Amino acid sequence: MSQTFLAPEEVRELTGRTKHALQADQLRMQGIPFFTNAVGRPIVPRAAIEGRAKTAKPPEKAWVPNVLRNG
Repeated sequence: MSQTFLAPEEVRELTGRTKHALQADQLRMQGIPFFTNAVGRPIVPRAAIEGRAKTAKPPEKAWVPNVLRNG
């Protein structure tokens, strides 16, 4: 088992699909980032589903013009 990427069995369980193209389609629908290797198999970083993305920044507050602010 890789510490970095999900195992092929885990991707099958996550997507409910066995064919690589259908797995990729399902991952897109679920909004899960993945890479496709040379044989077309989707490679999912483990951090993508465990919420451990260390480079993620909190969302910035949306800009609001002064005329719409309370006060």
